[in-house]
Amino acid sequence: MRIEIYTDGACSGNPGKGGYGIVMRVPEKNYEKHYSKGYRLTTNNRMELLAVIVALEKLKSTDNDIHIFTDSKYVVDAIEKKWLQNWVKIGFKNKKNPDLWRRIIPLLKEHNTAFHWIKGHAGHPENEICDELAVKAAQSAILLTDEYFEAQKEGGLF
Repeated sequence: MRIEIYTDGACSGNPGKGGYGIVMRVPEKNYEKHYSKGYRLTTNNRMELLAVIVALEKLKSTDNDIHIFTDSKYVVDAIEKKWLQNWVKIGFKNKKNPDLWRRIIPLLKEHNTAFHWIKGHAGHPENEICDELAVKAAQSAILLTDEYFEAQKEGGLF
């Protein structure tokens, strides 16, 4: 079965309040679900990557073809151009977001994924929905703590 995942991250300030939005769709079953969460202090790239991670973590089976559509060159290039493999080899030395990259690695091994870059803010319907979800989540009165990022920021690493 084919599962389509559309993701986007947003941040008001960078770092600042952020959020992610996800649209998950199973076309052959006419099924669609939306997800979003907001964080009080994070970065846009963290939200872009976290959206993909959360979507993959929500999958109940590993037997599907997963197509991920994102406007994040950071995410797509890191995976498709094998940057992530090199970052693992160097222990993520001087790389941002190692906690999230380490979290996505087993998910990429578990699922049959294909990544597709789409231009953001260009009228792509699902990307626009994801953007709205992410922005709304970032503006929510209830924001989560991006614990890794805030701990790194307090330690002077950002």
